[in-house]
Amino acid sequence: MAKQRSSSPVGRNASAGGSGHKVSAFASDRKARPTSSSRKAHPGTGGRKVQPASGCRQEPPTVSGRKASSAISDRKASPAAIDRKARPAANSRKANPAFKVSSAASDRKAPCPIMRDCGGCEWLGLPYRKQLKRKHAAMVELYESLIGRFGWNVHVDDVLGMGPSREAGPVTAADSPLASPRAFRHKASTPFAPGSHGEVRCGFFARGTHTIVPCPACPVEAPGARELLNEVARLASDLGIPAYDEDRRQGQLRYAVLRCGWRTNESMLTLVTRTREVPHLDALAQAIAREHPGIVTIAQNVNPRVTNAILGGETRLLHGEPRMHDQLLDCTFEISPVSFYQVNPQQTEVLYQSAIDGMQLREGDTVLDTYCGSGTIGLAAAASARANGAHVRLIGVERNVEGMRDAQRNAQANGLEGMSDFIARDATEYMREAAEQGLNVDVLIMDPPRAGSTPAFVEAATSLKPRRIVYISCNPVTHVRDLELFGEAGYRVDRLTPVDLFPHTTHTEMIATLTPATS
Repeated sequence: MAKQRSSSPVGRNASAGGSGHKVSAFASDRKARPTSSSRKAHPGTGGRKVQPASGCRQEPPTVSGRKASSAISDRKASPAAIDRKARPAANSRKANPAFKVSSAASDRKAPCPIMRDCGGCEWLGLPYRKQLKRKHAAMVELYESLIGRFGWNVHVDDVLGMGPSREAGPVTAADSPLASPRAFRHKASTPFAPGSHGEVRCGFFARGTHTIVPCPACPVEAPGARELLNEVARLASDLGIPAYDEDRRQGQLRYAVLRCGWRTNESMLTLVTRTREVPHLDALAQAIAREHPGIVTIAQNVNPRVTNAILGGETRLLHGEPRMHDQLLDCTFEISPVSFYQVNPQQTEVLYQSAIDGMQLREGDTVLDTYCGSGTIGLAAAASARANGAHVRLIGVERNVEGMRDAQRNAQANGLEGMSDFIARDATEYMREAAEQGLNVDVLIMDPPRAGSTPAFVEAATSLKPRRIVYISCNPVTHVRDLELFGEAGYRVDRLTPVDLFPHTTHTEMIATLTPATS
């Protein structure tokens, strides 16, 4: 087992207080991209709206060219929104972008002193058992029409919540006692804005606005992460590096994104600027590197566009190595400044292990990992099969060329290059050709962006007649819609497993295991 990460991932001891809004953090987790294949599009493509506080992928849950069907698609875009009682009343203030941060006195009993103004962890004050129960109830209500229509003998499993450690494993609402998860976000980011005296301000965007709420520390982020981002703002102010002004479209420093290793002591900092040439940026990077030797990578990303997207299309190294490393399920993964990598690694292991269990891999299986990105799910599955004495062939398909390079490096890092192939193609096109050529696919993995899949993808996937399909979704609404298509194509859902990847939010990840209805 890899060495445990130190208590401060950035090389300094710090306590976790405060709170966090996940708009800025989640917005960089995954770029908008074509829904048919790619886990992440080139970071220079398109703009997007501010990411909802709970979610991971940005695209709206619609599919072009296909009408939503029956009662399934008539549901609201956020199924867990049935829990309106859990929403703080202060969220109504989001209509007024000029509201002030609450005083410490008014929120001294809250788990986070700025949680009502920040709005990122809307369930932070709700006991964790109640969070899991409410998420389960929301998923049961959402999937019941689908299950009833096809008469599937399946129910929604209990939500797999976040336990105290990897070794302890996940928890459910039936367990007791349940501690409220803390310090689980290993990716933190901040927007920057100019202050009234020219200083660089940072924090979180207030919910539904671009008003910055200052945050001294965040209870759900890795220890020391928020303090380091605040230090970046202070050092930039001292060096005279101006923050980006959204209204005037002037200034330089737009965002900072910090990735902290979970099973390693490595961290990576990305500074997002408006232009490539920024006076004193190198001095800023060197000052940070001197204070925080655990940061192995400091990079500059250039984003000149008028957009809410954090990252732009150009990235260059300012200090250290081009990539950091972390581990999931005892596999090592390289992470570049623009790589997609889950925010909550402990629960990512729960998510991936549940998906791998559903694959039921056998000796000689061919596994097709669509939307594969840097290959994390497929490689973890192949490594698990190898550990159990089964040799499988892994084919990963990803439209983005850089994602393919990441996947190939990750295969080599885990000794899986001899049993894996990664192809830079549109997954739908690849599957159509593979079916025509008679390629045998035993297990198909899919983990699309928030918009879900497409009818064309489902048709191509079922034409391969895989023995099992494992569909991981970050958006249960589009998940239901797509599972209906699989049902119409002759597949049935054998298992539905919710995973709490983002505690204290309404968001729920879902895993569906499908088999041919005639089997």
